[in-house]
Amino acid sequence: MKVDIALRSYQLSAAAGAAADLEALGYDGVWTAEVAHDPFLPIPLIAAATSRVSMGTGIAVAFARTPMSLAYLGSDLQTLSGGRFILGLGSQVKAHITRRFSMPWSQPAARMREMVLAIRAIWASFETGEKLNFEGEFYRHTLMNEEFSPGPAPFGWPPIFVAGVGARMAETAGEVADGLLLHSFTTERYLREVTLPAVERGLARSGRDRRDFTIVCQPFVVTGATEAGVAETKDWVRRRVAWYGSTPAYRPVLDVHGWGDLGAELHGLSRSDLPDRLEKMLELVPGDLVAALIAKFGTCADRLRLNPTVLAPGMAPEAIRLLHGA
Repeated sequence: MKVDIALRSYQLSAAAGAAADLEALGYDGVWTAEVAHDPFLPIPLIAAATSRVSMGTGIAVAFARTPMSLAYLGSDLQTLSGGRFILGLGSQVKAHITRRFSMPWSQPAARMREMVLAIRAIWASFETGEKLNFEGEFYRHTLMNEEFSPGPAPFGWPPIFVAGVGARMAETAGEVADGLLLHSFTTERYLREVTLPAVERGLARSGRDRRDFTIVCQPFVVTGATEAGVAETKDWVRRRVAWYGSTPAYRPVLDVHGWGDLGAELHGLSRSDLPDRLEKMLELVPGDLVAALIAKFGTCADRLRLNPTVLAPGMAPEAIRLLHGA
């Protein structure tokens, strides 16, 4: 089990020092995310400040970009990091793609599949110099002059990990990607009954097996130096569960446990104008749902990604050592 961590600060002035500290603590990888900042900008700083850890976008919003732009980013960051970069892509949800990024949305699993295939076709053209000729349903890339190609990759092309919750996206990841980034809103039961079988179907289509694929889990974790600290963290998790549970895209996780109606109630409240809607949503979240989301994934995941607030620096080295043996 490799133990990764999300970058604590997205302020570029702090990224290098934070990454160096995290590497010194023993973490295996550092991830950035596309929330309030661009996920690619800190990567060169992380690469320059470290020598061992891998670094990846977890996630970059795929459909806010084109396969060509991602191919260039992946190529440059893989070279800059000496072969330590992971291109982590996610679809996001329709509202963000169409209303925040003003980009087209349709058939997310099929579009993601084509996105990954297009990136690989572009990299193949870079590598061999052969004519670029990718024509799909969503993307078309048929022009690549020699002066626009960076040429062969000195450290190989970066692995592509795809984020997914639903079975179709997990199957797509298994077919065309190198790994799957699990959402925090994933239970062990859902992973075993829905996600892993879907990944296996995708792997079978591509002629690979589980050894060729990496699963990264990022579960909710409740820790604390005191009982009060544990209670505070658990309250934070409950709030996240309430908001994620209100999103229709995550409803399949609730359905597996027979909590689909809860998802509908949470969704209705989230769209209401009630001033105390969050408090009402929290009242609906049962303790056993929170417990199900704080579960063991060691026997079915390859990498564990932690939130930066989970382990205090003094706790990290021993915890990482124990997790390495999981």
